[in-house]
Amino acid sequence: MKAKVLVVEDSKVQRERLVGLLTERGYDVTAVGGGLDALRCLKADPPDIVILDVVLDGMDGYSVCRWLRLGESTRDIVVIMLTSRTDVKQRVEGLHVGADDYMPKPYDDDELEARMFAALRTRKTRHELQQRNAELEVMLTKTEAIAMTDSLTGICNRRRFNDVLKREWASARRYKHPLSLVLIDLDRFKEVNDTGGHGAGDTVLQAVANILTRSVREVDVVARYGGDEFALLLPHTPAIHAVAVVERARATLLRDRAGWAGEAKNISLSAGVASSDDAFLSVDDAVEGADRALYEAKTLGRDRVVYVRANVIVS
Repeated sequence: MKAKVLVVEDSKVQRERLVGLLTERGYDVTAVGGGLDALRCLKADPPDIVILDVVLDGMDGYSVCRWLRLGESTRDIVVIMLTSRTDVKQRVEGLHVGADDYMPKPYDDDELEARMFAALRTRKTRHELQQRNAELEVMLTKTEAIAMTDSLTGICNRRRFNDVLKREWASARRYKHPLSLVLIDLDRFKEVNDTGGHGAGDTVLQAVANILTRSVREVDVVARYGGDEFALLLPHTPAIHAVAVVERARATLLRDRAGWAGEAKNISLSAGVASSDDAFLSVDDAVEGADRALYEAKTLGRDRVVYVRANVIVS
């Protein structure tokens, strides 16, 4: 099936001749004699091609072309302008307002159709390129999401967490707002894997990830930091409030684990908290501090939250 064509020509003789030619060659043709009539047709049923005379009653071809390029549904329509004028400036103006091609009258019928084919081919190529670019963008977005997400739990992975941590830490220090970092380790997790297998361990990791996610705000970041390790990043949150958040998650875990099977009933969490409010020299120092606090929580008997300042374990 050939293209749908709108002929806009003020001369009745030339209009009827062009309609007859294109209809004979298999095109679906509509014809009007003025610019305003052309706009009504374009709004009602946008064609593939507009063959547009420059000199029209009411609104000239340049104005029609400008209008076409502004409309969401008409901006990609092929426009071939026709004129009896031979002035180069007139032809240049037609191209400037958005025409795809420009032919002087009288024109050769075969050349006109060849130019129609060429313009349609260019439009098709452009659309295909736009579609491929859109598909590529979607694919890249999905790939990026996969690269940033832990496949088991659906939360951020360590790589993504570290990227966000560096950015948020720099912002917190610059604008002097608190930022808390929490490192979490599951107590007795190895026993779950040893007795129930890795499937049981995976179930526990998913459940804990869900508990942590439900315990924080949307602006906070929850990540799987390692095998049975998790991390939280809490912007605009001082250490004392971060401790409260983790204590709430710890209490939820103790409540939920009662319904778990096997060794999972004994799972608890230990956590270390560090904050940008304290005298850490760098984000790496803060991570080391939170890790030191986590180790202290384990040493003190597990199932607890410990907060560290730059060089001092607080609780």
